[in-house]
Amino acid sequence: MSLKKRSFSLAGHRTSVALEAEFWAVLDQSMQGSSLAALVAKVDAQRGAQPLASALRLHALALVRTQS
Repeated sequence: MSLKKRSFSLAGHRTSVALEAEFWAVLDQSMQGSSLAALVAKVDAQRGAQPLASALRLHALALVRTQS
């Protein structure tokens, strides 16, 4: 499984996160017209000391679980 890197602005700074394509697919479906930056900002605000990539993976997992 290869990682896909995406770049965005977070708190006024450019950054990027690398996730597996399957996680990006779930996150893309959940955006419902909002931007990637908005989704990441929401996850970032709730993640505490957890790495951003891990927080995004767990967010995607939670989305899949609520859909099942």
